[in-house]
Amino acid sequence: MTLSEEQVLRYSRNIVLDQVGKRGQIRLLNSSVLVVGTGGLGSPVSYYLAAAGVGRIGLVDGDVVDLSNLQRQILHSTRDIGRQKVFSAREKLLALNPDITVSVHQCMLSEENADALVGEYDVVVDATDNFAARYIMNDACVRAGKYMVHGSIFRFEGQVTVFGGGGPCYRCIYPAAPPPDLMPTCAQVGVLGAVPGVIGSIQALEVLKILLDAGRTLSGRLILFNGLSMEFMEVEVQPDPGCPCREGTRDAVARPTYNGCQKGNRG
Repeated sequence: MTLSEEQVLRYSRNIVLDQVGKRGQIRLLNSSVLVVGTGGLGSPVSYYLAAAGVGRIGLVDGDVVDLSNLQRQILHSTRDIGRQKVFSAREKLLALNPDITVSVHQCMLSEENADALVGEYDVVVDATDNFAARYIMNDACVRAGKYMVHGSIFRFEGQVTVFGGGGPCYRCIYPAAPPPDLMPTCAQVGVLGAVPGVIGSIQALEVLKILLDAGRTLSGRLILFNGLSMEFMEVEVQPDPGCPCREGTRDAVARPTYNGCQKGNRG
C-alpha cells in the first residue's frame, strides 16, 4: 500500500513524527479497532481514531440518542435525538474522514456475539458503562489474545488502563461485579461532560500506541484522574495468579451466566 498525495497531506502531522512516518501511517490505515459504546467515552475515542486514520472502526451500541446525552456525547447532536447511536456516530466519523471504513453493530455486546465481534478487530476499546458487558468483553479479549483499552468515569473522576500484552486482565483487578444497587449510574450522580473527554482521549492515545508499537502502554498501570483537583495518580497493577484468565488459553475463561446487559445510555 502507498499513500496518495491527499493522504500524505491529511496525515502530515502524524507522518513527521519519528514514531509514525509513512510506514506507521500505512500501518494505521491497515488496522481495525472495535469501540464498544458510542457515548461519553466512545465519542472522543472514535473521533481521534478516525482523525488519525485507523482504517476500520467498528461501533457497538444498541441505544438511541437522548437529549440528556448531548452534554457529553459529542458524536451526536440535537437533530440526532431518537436515532440509533451507531448510525449517528458513523455519519460524524465519515464526515470527518471519508478515508476510513466505519462498521456498525446495532446491538449490545453479549455472550452470544462477543467472540465474533472481538475476533474481527485488532484492538478493543471498553467505552461502556455497565459491568456485565465489561466482563463479557474482557473474557472475549482474553480468549482471542486481544488488547482491551479500558476507561470508566464517575462524576469528576475517571480511570484508564490497558489489559493484555502480558499484563493483568479486568478480572485480575475486579474479580466480580459489585451488586447493582451499590453502583449508581451517571443519571443518578452525574458526570461533568469534559471528564469523559479527558479519559476517552487517553484511551485513543493508548490504542494508537498499541497499533504503532510505540512508547510504553498502560498495561500494568492504572491511571486515576480527579478533575476537581486536576490530579493524575498512577497505580501499579499486577496479574492475579488465581485469575482463570492467566492460563492463557481460549477455554481458560468459562462463559459466565448474566441476567442480561443493563440497557442504558453509554457513558
